[in-house]
Amino acid sequence: MTGHEQRPLLFLDVDGTLLPYGGAPLPSTVEEWDGWQDLSNPQLAKLNPTHGPRLLALPCALMWATAWMDDANEVIAPLLGLPELPVADLPDTPEQDEDDVLHWKTRALVEAAAGRPFVWVDDEITEVDRAWVATHHRGQALLHRVHSERGLTDMDFAVLDDWLGNVTSPEAVID
Repeated sequence: MTGHEQRPLLFLDVDGTLLPYGGAPLPSTVEEWDGWQDLSNPQLAKLNPTHGPRLLALPCALMWATAWMDDANEVIAPLLGLPELPVADLPDTPEQDEDDVLHWKTRALVEAAAGRPFVWVDDEITEVDRAWVATHHRGQALLHRVHSERGLTDMDFAVLDDWLGNVTSPEAVID
C-alpha cells in the first residue's frame, strides 16, 4: 500500500453539507431533484469556493458520498476547484423520514472503507448510524453531522482537521 492508500477516507455529501439549504425550498419529486443537480440550479451560488482548497488540504483521501453520484464531479467539483473524485457506490436513494432507521448510505460507506479509518460528513447522520458503525467497522470512524441550513463551517473544518490529525491515536473514536 502506498501512503496515499493508507490515508483515512473522507466521505463527502453535497446537499446540506457543501450546498446548504438555507431557506431554499427543497425538491419534493425526482424531477425536482434532477433539476437541483444541474448547472442551472441557482442554489449553486451558495457553494463556498474556499471549501475546495480547504478539503484538499485535509490529510485524507476525498470521496463523494452523495445522491449526486457522478454529477458531483461534473457540477460541484469544478465550482469548488476540486479534481475528479472517486464516487462511493451507493444504493438507490430511498424515502427515509424516520430518525430511528439506519441511513441508506451507512452500510455502503462501511463496506467501501473496508476497515480503513474514515470520516463521513453529512447532514443526515443519526445515533443509529453511529452505533451501527461502531459495531460493524473495525477501523476508526468519525461520523460528523453538519447543520443543513448552514453547511460546512469553520468549526466543522476544525473538528475534521483535529480528528484526522489524531486518527492513529486510541482517542480518535466515533464522535
